Amino acid sequence: MRINENYQKLQAGYLFPEIGRRVRAFSAENPAANLIRLGIGDVTLPLAPAIVDAIKAATDELGTDAGHRGYGPEQGYDFLVDAIREHDYKARGVDIDSDEIFVSDGSKQDSGNIQEIFSSELRIAVTDPVYPVYVDTNVMAGRTGGADDLGRYDGFIYLPATEANGFMPGPPETAADLVYLCSPNNPTGAVASRENLASWVAWAREHSAVIVFDAAYDAFIRDPVLPRSIYEIDGARECAIEMRSFSKRAGFTGVRCAYTVVPKALIGTTPSGEEIALRDLWSRRHATKFNSVPYPIQRGAEAVFSPEGKRQTSVQVDYYMANAANLRAELAAAGITVFAGEHAPYIWIRTPEGETSWDFFDRLLHEAHVVCTPGSGFGASGEGYARISAFNSRKNVDEAIQRIGRAVGG
Repeated sequence: MRINENYQKLQAGYLFPEIGRRVRAFSAENPAANLIRLGIGDVTLPLAPAIVDAIKAATDELGTDAGHRGYGPEQGYDFLVDAIREHDYKARGVDIDSDEIFVSDGSKQDSGNIQEIFSSELRIAVTDPVYPVYVDTNVMAGRTGGADDLGRYDGFIYLPATEANGFMPGPPETAADLVYLCSPNNPTGAVASRENLASWVAWAREHSAVIVFDAAYDAFIRDPVLPRSIYEIDGARECAIEMRSFSKRAGFTGVRCAYTVVPKALIGTTPSGEEIALRDLWSRRHATKFNSVPYPIQRGAEAVFSPEGKRQTSVQVDYYMANAANLRAELAAAGITVFAGEHAPYIWIRTPEGETSWDFFDRLLHEAHVVCTPGSGFGASGEGYARISAFNSRKNVDEAIQRIGRAVGG
């Protein structure tokens, strides 16, 4: 039986499983070690009470003759779609139609699946470092050659995100067909300015390109002037697909709910030049391969937008951002060069001179008993950096700061 040989091009292991392997090996050798995990960006606070109540009520409803439901609408129930339109878009002065919103079980899945509606011959641009799913799913689909010694695949246009450009690069000088952008950024924590996004939209329209805009961390933006949606930029409806998630804003990493917006004005072409609405292609893909997020989970997501839900989830976001502020301030005071942490739950730190990202990861693991994420796991330009997550308890974050300071700051 022949396999899809494109999988053989992938690097030895997906970043987070490799972290897990190293952590398990350390724990087996050091069973008494009290590890603090600030690596993977998983939430640690419980679901907000308003969300729990809504999920419970919806589950009870399904247990009645009158309230039982089978398959839900593939695009999502109207009550959730309407709440999304009202609170995530109209509140920011953006009009999105109901049939342009597709509720799903996660932005990770959507960002990996969206490539299916595009040609196998696309020229793809990604920032570097980058969320690995954007790259790996296109490698699996056969859009690239092999990887070089730095882990960069032939066929991608890599846009280095560096200290010089604030870890938020602008458009390439060359043309591309599809670009993945993430703001606030995972992993660097940088956030795009209105000017930066405007330059991307202008570039995309000039080159008939599509921007896949991942806004999974929009709730962490502190400055109301900064854009939370790419559709706040004029012309974006003609060139951008946007993805958002309830995972980090409302603790849904374990229950799964997100959505993708594909405007009807976004048009692609066939080899013969026929124009096709990308929204229609995504709708067909979505309906063919997906049977809707469970009704109780969508009711829970709807509750995020209720007055109590907004208040409770905002308190949780503020909690994580206070952790980020402490990490940023205290690690800097310990002599570590730090970035981000102002509009995202991640701190991006420069490793000590001469120390690779994985060497730094191993040192923190063995000397501080703290798990971080090596920057090189996100791309060649991440070498020499590491990501530290603010998703943990205040007690653990404060203890981790002390440990890291002793191990690295002296």
